[in-house]
Amino acid sequence: MSEAHPPRIDCVLICGGVWHDMDFARLELLKLLAEDQRVRTRVFEDYENVEALAQADIIITYTCDVTPSMAAQEVLRDWLAKGGRWYALHGTNSVLRLLESGLWDAPRWAPLFMDLLGSQFLSHPPIAPYTVTVADPGHPLVAGVEPFETTDELYHVERHGDLHVLLETECTEPGTGFVEAEDAPGTQPVCYIKRHGAGAVLYLTLGHCRGHYDLQPMADWWPTVDRCAWDLPVFYDLLRRGIGWLKEREAAEAEG
Repeated sequence: MSEAHPPRIDCVLICGGVWHDMDFARLELLKLLAEDQRVRTRVFEDYENVEALAQADIIITYTCDVTPSMAAQEVLRDWLAKGGRWYALHGTNSVLRLLESGLWDAPRWAPLFMDLLGSQFLSHPPIAPYTVTVADPGHPLVAGVEPFETTDELYHVERHGDLHVLLETECTEPGTGFVEAEDAPGTQPVCYIKRHGAGAVLYLTLGHCRGHYDLQPMADWWPTVDRCAWDLPVFYDLLRRGIGWLKEREAAEAEG
C-alpha cells in the first residue's frame, strides 16, 4: 500500500446500556473517529455481533451494565491475544443489580470479561470535584498532561491482573447506594493499560454523561444535563491520544 493510499482501519464502536446519555457519547466518539478518513466505524449497542468483533482492527466501548455473552468474551480474548487494541471507557466494566434493600450490587458474573478489562466497577461516591494526577509521566499517552480537576463519577474498582496505571486519584469518600462501598477510599486508577498477549486494553474511567430522560423508568425526568469530564479539553485530548494508540497497531502492521 502506497503512502498516498494508506490502509483502511475497521473500527467497532459499542455504545449502549442504561442511565447515561448514550446518544451524546456515541456522537462525540464518532466525531473523533471521523477525524481520520482511514477509520470506518460500525456501531452496535452490545457485543453480540461476534463476526464484527473478530474482524475489527480496533474496538472502542462506552457502555453501562452491558455484559457480553461467553461466546463474545471468548472472541474478545482471542482477538486481544493476536494483537487487538481496545479502548474501554467509563462504565464498560460495570455489572449492576438492584437488590430488595435498595442498594446496588456488582455481581461477579463475568470473570473472563473483567479479567480482559483489568477491573470491575464496585461503587462511586456522589458526583463531585476531584483531582486526577499522572502516575507515569513518561508514558506517551499522558506525557505533558498536568494534574487536573474534574467533576465526574470517581470509580472504586476491583483490580484484575497487572495494570500499568497512567492516571490515578485519591478517593476520600465511600460510595453511596452500593453494597461494596466502605473499603473504597484510597488510590484508585483512572486510566491504565492491561496487556493480553500481543494486544492490550486501554481503560479510562472518566466520562459520565446524562440527559433529562436517561434515568427512565426509575425517574421520568433528571433535572440537569450532566457532561462531567466531557466539558474539559483535557478529556478530549485523552480520547484522541487513546484513539491514536489504537491505530498504532495498524501502522506497525503496515510497516511490517
